[in-house]
Amino acid sequence: MSFFVHDSSYLDDDVLIGEGTKIWHFCHIQSGARVGKRCSLGQNVNVSNHVTIGDGCKIQNNVSLYEGVELEDFVFCGPSCVFTNDLTPRAKYPKGPAGYRRTLVKCGASIGANATVVCGHTIGRWAMIAAGAVVTTDVPDHALMLGVPARRRGWVCECGRILPETLVCPDCGRRYEETEKGLRERG
Repeated sequence: MSFFVHDSSYLDDDVLIGEGTKIWHFCHIQSGARVGKRCSLGQNVNVSNHVTIGDGCKIQNNVSLYEGVELEDFVFCGPSCVFTNDLTPRAKYPKGPAGYRRTLVKCGASIGANATVVCGHTIGRWAMIAAGAVVTTDVPDHALMLGVPARRRGWVCECGRILPETLVCPDCGRRYEETEKGLRERG
């Protein structure tokens, strides 16, 4: 195998795991799931049926990625962050996959510890969701989202630095401009 799976973890049939990925204690990767290259899945991570995880993602302890969730490359999911996949669940009236809403987390986004992402939304490229925030809307590229419900409170550079009003990163020098989709790097 070109990837590592701890003995306490379980991989169902029909899963694809990329080269260099590490899957630690007590994880479950369900049928149809796709995990990219060089990912790290911490203790007690559940990847449900047909979930797609891009390359270079880091998923910390106690995260469940339910069917309908897609992570692009280099996404960070902090400890115990929560994803949902049904806006109106009922134990007595299960809808199954027909009721699932898609959640897309775009390249480089970070989701803090204990944050909740309500299904049916897109988190933009390089966005940062604060610990404990509750995402109930789409998130623009590079947005810094805080609170319950989460609101944009600033902008974040690709390198992770909170940007000043000039939108020029004091750490790496990247320059940005605002667009209708969030920030875009200037050449």
